[in-house]
Amino acid sequence: MPPKNCFSIKWPQIAVFITGLPLFAFVSCVLISLWKDFESSTSTHCRVNNYLPSISAAIGGYTPQRYIWRICIGLHSLARVMVPFMYYNYFQAFKVNITNKQLYSWLNLLNSSLHMTEISALIGLTYISSTENFLIHENCFIVFMVAALTYMLLTCVLLKWVRTYMMTNALQDKAFKYKVTLFVLNLTSFLIAVYFFFRHNAYCEPGVYTLFALCEYLVVCSNMAFHLTAALDFKEMVLCLVNPSEIQ
Repeated sequence: MPPKNCFSIKWPQIAVFITGLPLFAFVSCVLISLWKDFESSTSTHCRVNNYLPSISAAIGGYTPQRYIWRICIGLHSLARVMVPFMYYNYFQAFKVNITNKQLYSWLNLLNSSLHMTEISALIGLTYISSTENFLIHENCFIVFMVAALTYMLLTCVLLKWVRTYMMTNALQDKAFKYKVTLFVLNLTSFLIAVYFFFRHNAYCEPGVYTLFALCEYLVVCSNMAFHLTAALDFKEMVLCLVNPSEIQ
């Protein structure tokens, strides 16, 4: 029984807050860059017309954008670091119904490790901008994308595996469908962004880098939306903060 003097908050509210921080920072940085640093933030080595800044330019190249992004991602990461452990326990609770329990447990552990890697890489590319150290920023971005995409895929695989061995409720089915859709959108947007990036560098066509930036925006937003589905998975969960001396 929870103690009386308990500050409690429902997990869906926490999930919205965690997702809202990078979303606010992302939108703010892009809009400020368009308003305040349009020419320099949309310029590339090709010297052709572009109309949107890349995410790296918007979040790390100028102030106050850089500070807004770093503050929001710092708070976001601090709160989000508990989520990989929550999902590990969430999936382990279904293990009793799985036939190949050892493989399932290993994949679950790998999934949580990928989630932690994604968070760590996000912190790295946030606090080391492309203008400060391009190589480290680039490597952090690569690690972030590989970890994020693999995490999304493996989460969908684990959920599909669980659904094979047990009945799921309507809320779990909805969360699973959202995750699959958002993973496909994220992967597709990323692959198209890669295509536009290399096409821009190869042919220097006007507007192509803008299409690359748009695809980048879709990658970021679909990633946020995927993690927001935790609000459905843990809809009934309540976080309770209490003085340890009051716990009986």
